[in-house]
Amino acid sequence: MIFVIAWITVLLALAFMFTNGFQDASAIAATFIASRSATPRQGIILVAAMGLLGALLGGSAVAFTISGLLSIEPDTQLVFVLLSAVTTATIWNLVTWKFGLPSSSTHSLLGGLIGAGIASGGAGCISWGIESLLFPPHELTGFFKVLVYLVISVILGFIGGYGMRTITRLVLRNAKRSANRTISRFNWIAAGAMAFSNGANDSQKQMGIIALVLLSAGLTASTEVPLWTRAACALLLFAGTLSGGWRIMATLGRRIFRIEPVHSFDSQVSSGAIIATSTLAGAPVSSSHVISMSVIGVGAADNPRKIQWSVGKEILIAMVLTIPATMVLSFILSSCILTCAGGPP
Repeated sequence: MIFVIAWITVLLALAFMFTNGFQDASAIAATFIASRSATPRQGIILVAAMGLLGALLGGSAVAFTISGLLSIEPDTQLVFVLLSAVTTATIWNLVTWKFGLPSSSTHSLLGGLIGAGIASGGAGCISWGIESLLFPPHELTGFFKVLVYLVISVILGFIGGYGMRTITRLVLRNAKRSANRTISRFNWIAAGAMAFSNGANDSQKQMGIIALVLLSAGLTASTEVPLWTRAACALLLFAGTLSGGWRIMATLGRRIFRIEPVHSFDSQVSSGAIIATSTLAGAPVSSSHVISMSVIGVGAADNPRKIQWSVGKEILIAMVLTIPATMVLSFILSSCILTCAGGPP
């Protein structure tokens, strides 16, 4: 029975990877396409291909951070916890996609893990990371590490976008309109690098979950990410990106303000640098929220009066609500599953 549940959880984690494609990866293509630097077909194919490479070559540091969030022994109960977390995160991705909100797959998965973990063994089974911060060697670990990087990355997204736009306005102050053709070419490089960074960061979250499931079910002997898992996550991220995410693209690319090639370049460069740095640090950040805030930052630096701040408000509300909402939903779902399985509560 546990093997069946384990493989169902693995399949759900892979389905969640697919939703990442049209949730987070589509946010990457939004400004690239909206700035008319590429056609929708060209933009989606580039982002999908580079995301695939990022997932294949991006390492495992983020995966280990995710797999270390729960202080629960790898056993049957942990499989049920992971099943609840992934199910909740997938549902949340689909709901926010339906309404065209660039919500965070990372936030939804994090909330799902915390809620399901608490339902299983109380708050004590979560690796909060507070002790390791307060006592030597004062390291950022566990939930606190993830939360700090999530908050900082969003703030840096706005600051980075604002700063990049300020710099490019100064550099291009005497440029002719024809300079847009050159900037559009640079956008291909910036979008490709951004998609690679996103693929490397996003795919590892599901890799960490799958590695934990396999270990808990006794199908592997360690939390090392199997090669087939990396390949499957990469392909599903690729497929999810190709499938579109047009509602989210419309929100980021058209509803906030009118995006020109230089705006896309500023946003892509600043966001890509933040996500790449976070991946190297093993921190699972929200690509969609970093990009969203960088777009708002670019617009604020260019002309604050042209920004549809009501759209930014919707994005911020989704950002704030995701973790607590998925925590509650996952707690309820995990409690029901564990009760039916004869475990806690």
